[in-house]
Amino acid sequence: MASRTDPGRLQDDELLIVRTFEAPVALVFRVWQVRDHMIRWLGPKDFTCTHLEMDFRPGGKWRACIASANHGTYWMRGEYREIEPNSRIVYTFLWEDGDDQPGIETLVTVTLAEKQGKTVQSFHQAPFLSVESRDGHVGGWSECFERERTYAERLAREGNWDA
Repeated sequence: MASRTDPGRLQDDELLIVRTFEAPVALVFRVWQVRDHMIRWLGPKDFTCTHLEMDFRPGGKWRACIASANHGTYWMRGEYREIEPNSRIVYTFLWEDGDDQPGIETLVTVTLAEKQGKTVQSFHQAPFLSVESRDGHVGGWSECFERERTYAERLAREGNWDA
């Protein structure tokens, strides 16, 4: 399934990307939960996650760095607010350089649902300072989730979820 934003239902400061995975909900949740899984897909195409700290619990902090030879290095951080196993993850997101959204912390909600043996992942992020800023995130997150899907589906085929 392609990524999408649905302007008919969203405000200008919101982003929604939906993906369907050929993988169980528990596995898709696990690739968000376990550092050794997440570090393999976090970042757009041509980026590598070079640093990832996670305290995956409500109130726990996270911090990551993604890097690309063509685009440079980007640090981000936040705090987990809510975690419902195999269902929902809510966390804050802030670019440390502040160039795109100076001082603006966004709230991300990831929901997972089983549908006909597949997992539907919905990613919602807000607020953005402008439509341009929001739209600038669509490509990066879409590439990131394409990497996540490829990785999760490979793990599902191999039957090896442990990291």
